[in-house]
Amino acid sequence: MMNQLPNIAVLGGGSFGTALANTIAMNDYPVYLWMRDSERANRMASRRINEYYLPGFVISGQVLITSDLEEALSQCQQIFVSVPSASFRLVVKQVKPLINDTIDIISTAKGIDSSGFTLMSQILEEELPNNPIGVLSGPNFAKEMIQQQLTGSVIASENTALIERVQQVLCSSTFRVYSNGDRYGVELAGALKNIYAVIVGMAQARQCGHNTLAMLMTRALAEMGRFSHRLGANPMTFLGLAGVGDLILTCGSDLSRNYRLGYSLGCGKSYQQAVKDIGQVVEGVNTLRLVKQKADDLQIYMPLMSALYALVFDEQPVDSIIKQLMAGEHSRDVDFSSDRITPRV
Repeated sequence: MMNQLPNIAVLGGGSFGTALANTIAMNDYPVYLWMRDSERANRMASRRINEYYLPGFVISGQVLITSDLEEALSQCQQIFVSVPSASFRLVVKQVKPLINDTIDIISTAKGIDSSGFTLMSQILEEELPNNPIGVLSGPNFAKEMIQQQLTGSVIASENTALIERVQQVLCSSTFRVYSNGDRYGVELAGALKNIYAVIVGMAQARQCGHNTLAMLMTRALAEMGRFSHRLGANPMTFLGLAGVGDLILTCGSDLSRNYRLGYSLGCGKSYQQAVKDIGQVVEGVNTLRLVKQKADDLQIYMPLMSALYALVFDEQPVDSIIKQLMAGEHSRDVDFSSDRITPRV
C-alpha cells in the first residue's frame, strides 16, 4: 500500500518537523525527514529518538531520516519546510534545482525574514514561483502532536487542490486540518503571536492576576488584527485556530519558548541570559524587531508590542513600562465592529 502513496519530505529536524514527519508516517505515507547535521541524523536514525528536541519520544520506523537532501526529495510530491526563518531562504535555494514545479511546497515556519518584511511563503513565491504554495499553522505543540493528543491546524492556500492534498496526508483520528484562503493572514498570525507570548510569560512571572492575563491576551489579539489588516490580511482570520487558537496556546504554556523567554525576563534575568538558558531559536525576538519597525513606518498603534520592545532592546524597567501602558489612550475594544447597531424593536 505504501508504494502506491505519494512520497512526502519534511525539511528540518527540530521539534515540529520531527512531530510532523511522525504524524505523516502514522498515516502510512512514506516520509523523509531531512536534517542538515549528518551526525545528528545518523544518531536519530539509529536510536529513533530526537534527543535534542523531543527526548523520550520514539519516532515511527516509517520515518526515513537523512542528511542527504537529494535523497529526501527523490520522487516526493509534497514538501513541508520546517526550518527556522533565518535559514529558510537558504534551504529553499538548495531545494530549487532538485524538484519540478508540480510539487506542493508548504511552509510551517512561524517567522519573518528581515529582507523587506518577507513572510516565508513569500520567499517560496520568489524562489519557486511556479509551484503550488501553502502555509500550515495553528495551535500545535510538537510534544503533544507526537503523543497523538487531539490537535487542530490550518492549511492556508489559494490553491484548493493543494489544500485537499495536505488534508489527505495529515488528517487522522487525532489530527484535524481546516482550510483557509487567507494565506497571508494565517502566516502573520503565526508570527505575531510569538511577541505576545513573551509579554504574557512576563506577566505570569510577576504573578499578575487572571484579569490582567485576560486583558493582555485580548488586547494582543486586537493589535495582531489591526496590524495585519493594514498589511492586507483578513482580520476575521484571527478569530480562528491560526489566530486566537495559537495565541491562547502559546501564551498559556511553558512548552512555548517565547513564553519561557518572557517568564525569565519577568523573573529579572537579562535578555542575553534568558535566551542562553532556552538554548533554542526564539522566533519572537526577531519578529519583535521587524514588527516594531513596520508599525512605526505605518503609524500603527501597538502599545503592547512597543512596550516589550522598550523593555528588551531599550532596557527600560518593567515598572515604568506598566505605568506607560496603563496611561495610554483608550482605543476601541473591537476595531472591526460597527458602531451603528440597529436596536431590536
